[in-house]
Amino acid sequence: MTGGAWWSPENLAKRRGFLETRSRVLGATRAVFAARGFVEVETPALQRSPGLEPHLKAFATKLEAPGEAPRPLYLHTSPEYAMKKLLVAGMPRIYQLAHCFRNGERGATHSPEFSMLEWYRAGASYLDLVADCEALLRAAGAPLLTWRGRVCDPHAAWQRLSVAEAFARFCGIDVLATAPDPEAPRLDLLAEAARVLGIAPHQGDEWEDLFFRIFLAEIEPKLGIGAPTVLYDYPIAMAALARGKPGDARLCERFELYVCGLELANAFGELTDAEEQRRRFAADQAKKRALYGETYPLDEDFLAALSHGLPESAGIALGFDRLVMLAAGAHHIDEVLWAPVG
Repeated sequence: MTGGAWWSPENLAKRRGFLETRSRVLGATRAVFAARGFVEVETPALQRSPGLEPHLKAFATKLEAPGEAPRPLYLHTSPEYAMKKLLVAGMPRIYQLAHCFRNGERGATHSPEFSMLEWYRAGASYLDLVADCEALLRAAGAPLLTWRGRVCDPHAAWQRLSVAEAFARFCGIDVLATAPDPEAPRLDLLAEAARVLGIAPHQGDEWEDLFFRIFLAEIEPKLGIGAPTVLYDYPIAMAALARGKPGDARLCERFELYVCGLELANAFGELTDAEEQRRRFAADQAKKRALYGETYPLDEDFLAALSHGLPESAGIALGFDRLVMLAAGAHHIDEVLWAPVG
């Protein structure tokens, strides 16, 4: 953003086109979901658990009520847990445009408070969500999506590429051979392949750390150029809240959407096994405690909902501010926020 206060008439005039694009994309987004039979929902930003991904940092506060001891709560990093509870309650197609909060994230494509577009389909597979993404990007109204001099045509045929194919094509690495077992991925094999690319492992690296360093350097900048790229079927070691892929124990039902080399969305075939989810949460807690000396509590209500019965479903989170950036040709996330944080 240019110098001076964000609210100055001069700065607002410079951002006016970006903000008008934001309003247009917002209206188009709601129209797409209405046409597809989705219900817009609103869930609280204050939650018992903000999310347990080891590297996420949350904002904490306390809930105070007369006659009760203060209870710790967190501003959510995603509305995922609350929305899945609504799936359990019987809502088959839901979406939400939620303000989310992540501490320690600030940059051209990150804001501590940002807008997440998240939606879920009961009775659908994770790849069914690609059609929703196509409708959203094409409805955004921009003939071309642009970022940092890169161009992507949302109306062109979309590219689908598995993670294994991407590592083989761009790096010459058989990445699945380095992660045959999610409990014991082979860092030594991945490190050997990385050195050929001039990427050396760091002291204390785990398999996932090196995976991402290779991915960010050699693969991500090449995705979503010319047309959007759906990068699908991640190694099971990176399943997070996704279920395993039937027929191939090495993989999970997960895809990410890339446009102009920028990650735009992350989708899962949702894990419905409460005990497996508890096991993964415990592993994430242990990793976070080892890395940062702290962790966040489990959302026992969420695990109870899974035990009650989450239907077979698929869900996705899309960075709405990033979509506006791509449609408007903005360079920094603050340019498309009505009132930037801080």
